[in-house]
Amino acid sequence: MDLSRNIDIIDLPEDQLIEKLKNGDPASFEFIVREYGGYMLTIAKRYLGSEADAQDAVQDAYAQAFRGINNFQGRSSLKSWLHRIVVNASLMKLRTYKRRPIDLIDDIPSLFDSNGKRIETAAEVTLSIEEVAIDSRQRALIRQQIDALPETAKNLLLLRDIEGYSTIEVSELLGISVSSVKTGLHRARQALKKKLEIQQR
Repeated sequence: MDLSRNIDIIDLPEDQLIEKLKNGDPASFEFIVREYGGYMLTIAKRYLGSEADAQDAVQDAYAQAFRGINNFQGRSSLKSWLHRIVVNASLMKLRTYKRRPIDLIDDIPSLFDSNGKRIETAAEVTLSIEEVAIDSRQRALIRQQIDALPETAKNLLLLRDIEGYSTIEVSELLGISVSSVKTGLHRARQALKKKLEIQQR
């Protein structure tokens, strides 16, 4: 590959890079694979866990992006656009593996203490995950507990509280109603809060 050509691509304003992508420029395609590949893999692994599955999702996402680049209208950054595509590709892969419709988090198990007593919390869960993640150790604990939740609860928390998608966007990505997102997210936050309370005892 011509190194000087690659340097030229690095220095291009994003609108010109996108124009090159729309014109089918191979060097531009290679550049965005190198530039965003690691970032997209990290996103995919949040949802899929497995490195191999995440790599498959990233490949699917790039294929979708390359096929759909002519529809990119610049209302968001290229990175944001790719982020949404890889999230969607990851969710599609989960649906393919599970072969079941997304439920409403009624499968979150009741949580009990070591004596078998049900753990109740009267506090309304209104804070987002980011608001309670006060340090790196706390964030690591939160991520661990999110990963232990049922799939739907995990995806709602990742999309809404970690990735920062709006309620409407989460509704579109998961294919459920806005009211289901709100109800499910509330339940997911409650379940996470209880798990964190257990860990901190």
